[in-house]
Amino acid sequence: MLSISLLLVLVVVFALAFDYINGFHDTANAIATVVSTRVLSPRKAIIMAACLNFVGALASTQVAITVASGLVDTARFQAIDLHQPAALAGKLKNPAEPLSQFLATQLSPATQGLLGQYPAGSAASPELQGALVADLNRIITQTDLYSPERFAGIELKAKTAAKAENSGKLKPEELANINRALLEKGYPQELDSNQQPFQVVILAAILGAIVWNLITWKYGIPSSSSHALIGGLCGAAIIHGGLPTVLWGGIVKKVLIPLVGSPAMGFILGFILMGFIFRTLAHVHPGRVSASFRYLQIGSAAAMAFTHGLNDAQKSMGIITMALVSARIIPEPVVPTWVVLSCAVAMALGTSVGGWRIIKTMGHKIIRLEPVHGFAAETSSAIVLFVTSHFGMPVSTTHVISGSIFGVGSSKRLSAVRWGVAQNMVMAWILTLPAAGLVAALSYELLMLLGLGR
Repeated sequence: MLSISLLLVLVVVFALAFDYINGFHDTANAIATVVSTRVLSPRKAIIMAACLNFVGALASTQVAITVASGLVDTARFQAIDLHQPAALAGKLKNPAEPLSQFLATQLSPATQGLLGQYPAGSAASPELQGALVADLNRIITQTDLYSPERFAGIELKAKTAAKAENSGKLKPEELANINRALLEKGYPQELDSNQQPFQVVILAAILGAIVWNLITWKYGIPSSSSHALIGGLCGAAIIHGGLPTVLWGGIVKKVLIPLVGSPAMGFILGFILMGFIFRTLAHVHPGRVSASFRYLQIGSAAAMAFTHGLNDAQKSMGIITMALVSARIIPEPVVPTWVVLSCAVAMALGTSVGGWRIIKTMGHKIIRLEPVHGFAAETSSAIVLFVTSHFGMPVSTTHVISGSIFGVGSSKRLSAVRWGVAQNMVMAWILTLPAAGLVAALSYELLMLLGLGR
């Protein structure tokens, strides 16, 4: 069994590797149009994208907080977390201290019945262990656990106590994390606080995303790194603790709705902006239009690169922060400065490598682009990415820029878009979540088989 510190190091290393791969996998999103229209050389475009990816990654942590705390339940107990189930059952069967007395009143009638039949000092049955785990998970998510009387004589960190005293202001996932930390302090021998299995969940999620990213990069398929990571996280979490481990409300609100809505908004904005440009400049000589938009497209590509870093780099920040919270290194999902900086650097370095296969698909195969088209597509995409980042939505840069390019092409005529390519891309998008989830689930089982989480 690896120590929690070594597992945490592995999570950080692989998360930064994912960020690096995300950089070169998604470089095309920021620079495909500006390269394809020959406004910038590939070298200059990549340098610009790398620099602005770095700056964008430093600008916000809203998406990172969503990933760290809004998608899976990091506090949820599993049977493996009952380090001494018999001792815990004994304390709840005959509660002596205030905390155990309170918990005994919160147990379900079924669990109380099992405890009534439990011979103190004997091994706790699997049925009793399962009932205790279920009740503990309900208690940490629904109960105001802390009071000075219940935790009298139990040493708590000042920050934990302060958060616990203001539990009414906490989000459900924050309340669960604080309550779990309180229980681990109250029952240091009975409950395992190492959280190795959940570190394995996070590591497996990253591996699932990396494998899927490399497959799609190899074949030049513009799939979503963001949704590969989220799909991997869901797949590993489900195989670890079942469907309740995933916060489905957060997945629907922050992932699935934006999954459909963000490319649709990109399409609509691209269609409207391109149509506006056509009508406004209808009587201007095409040569003058092209010359003007060659300069304007540099600005739009810069905005696209900035917002790419703003949204995409934060996924790895969120993953690392989740690992730090679950390992009890930090008490709440606030992204440390070193995490922000390291993820920004990793993405910038990855961006400097580039992703030429995907650039070809994005810049040529969907529609033949001119500078005016590139400007409209990039500007539309940057707007969508900025808004979704502001609201903490981990959207796909790939989906957004693709939708914008489709919208720009359709504004001229529907036949201008190569819809066969679009169909292949949509199929790749649909496959990303389950495919990455499956790879992550298999990775979790393999890592557990190797003894990393036991």
